[in-house]
Amino acid sequence: MQLVLAAKYIGAGISATGLIGAGIGIAIVFAALINGVSRNPSLRDTLFPMAILGFALSEATGLFCLMISFMLMFMGA
Repeated sequence: MQLVLAAKYIGAGISATGLIGAGIGIAIVFAALINGVSRNPSLRDTLFPMAILGFALSEATGLFCLMISFMLMFMGA
């Protein structure tokens, strides 16, 4: 039983590492937004909705990883 519990915690920790990728993705999206607006400020109204979409998609992948991590920890045997 302790081996199964240890495996659950290890799996939850490994699946939570996907949050690192989500954080990096969000940073890249907003860094690209800042670069684009600083090069051509008139494109702000065009670039901002695309940056929000990129943020939402990156955050969704992080939330999926967090959901799997919680499912491994709190559900099952």
